[in-house]
Amino acid sequence: MEAAVLIVVLVIALALFFDFTNGFHDTANAMATPIATGALKPKVAVALAAVLNLVGAFLSTEVSKTISHGIIREDGIDPLSFLPIIFAGLIGAITWNMLTWLLGLPSSSSHALFGGLIGATLVGASVTAIDFGVVLSKVVLPALLAPLTAGIIAFLVTRLAYGLTRRYDNKPDGRDGFRWGQIFTSSLVALAHGTNDAQKTMGVITLALIMIGWQDAAHADPQAWVIFACAFTIALGTYMGGWRIIRTLGKGLTDVKPAQGFSAEASTASTILASSALGFALSTTQVASGSVIGSGLGRRGSKVRWGTVGRIMIGWLLTLPASGAVGAAAALLVVWLGTWGVVVDAVIAVAIIIGLFLRSRRSEVHAGNAMSEVADSGRAVKVKRNPPPTRRQRALLREQEAQEAAERRAAERTEKGANR
Repeated sequence: MEAAVLIVVLVIALALFFDFTNGFHDTANAMATPIATGALKPKVAVALAAVLNLVGAFLSTEVSKTISHGIIREDGIDPLSFLPIIFAGLIGAITWNMLTWLLGLPSSSSHALFGGLIGATLVGASVTAIDFGVVLSKVVLPALLAPLTAGIIAFLVTRLAYGLTRRYDNKPDGRDGFRWGQIFTSSLVALAHGTNDAQKTMGVITLALIMIGWQDAAHADPQAWVIFACAFTIALGTYMGGWRIIRTLGKGLTDVKPAQGFSAEASTASTILASSALGFALSTTQVASGSVIGSGLGRRGSKVRWGTVGRIMIGWLLTLPASGAVGAAAALLVVWLGTWGVVVDAVIAVAIIIGLFLRSRRSEVHAGNAMSEVADSGRAVKVKRNPPPTRRQRALLREQEAQEAAERRAAERTEKGANR
């Protein structure tokens, strides 16, 4: 029993570290576009996101129940053998989170967690221990539909925003009013992120408590201390800021203007809040990326960098199998070595985390250089010195040219008459 208690402690510690990585990995979902447009200063943006993530974590527990009482059929698994499986699954999730953060890829922390748990369960328990119906309905289908839905909404809202403000096309302010709207919608996304992503770690810890018998399996709601711990940990991770991923979402997919940023954040927030209410554990990263792409397609003249989009989508496809493979390998060590396998897994996990962190220091990205163009210019919209004329200006110019031509012809006729 002492070994089980030790493993539970390790699971809780590793789960909270995953929560921390989830925070800095997903800061970009809410704050990349307002930082890119200059609506918020970088450090102000991440501080605001951290506070709202903290608040959002207390608003709902539906997603937590999907993790703790949905994907894994814990009733048919021996608790002492399942706790190391949870530990192995967390290693798979954290490894993928750290790797994609290093590469600046906005991949899904949620799917990394699901993949790690599923891979570890397949090796450490059996195929029947996984409820694939829940996986399909509440994980896979939302992963396919949510970014597409958010992208379509962002496309339509962007077109509408530019259509309603067409008279400002030649103004140098770049529709600055949308910057205030961005602050509101990005805050809403941060709040929604807390209601969705913080609960996933709550679900993992609750599952571990159920396995060891410290919580009744009939009650899947997380305990108060679990909610507080996960809320503060994800808020701390958010405040650290995942500047590599902020750079990718803020300027790697498309050049974001204020109206686009407002449209993307409004689409992201509405999609996440709806899914949280339904208990869908979707990827906020996929939703945010889909919204940015949709807003880029919605603005006339905007260019979407499809090469970056392709890299991100490959990361999406690899998230479940890659994190599942790492989780399965970690679970295999537990199967072979028993309790010593957990110790070996812990050492390997620490080595991976430290190694990836040290590698990131070679090309550090921070608040000062993540969005250097915006920071240097102080402007969100680059206005050309000689902007192209509007339709009305072209019409006036043609009328003026026609009038000048008529006056020249009249002057020429007058001059010919005088010469005669």
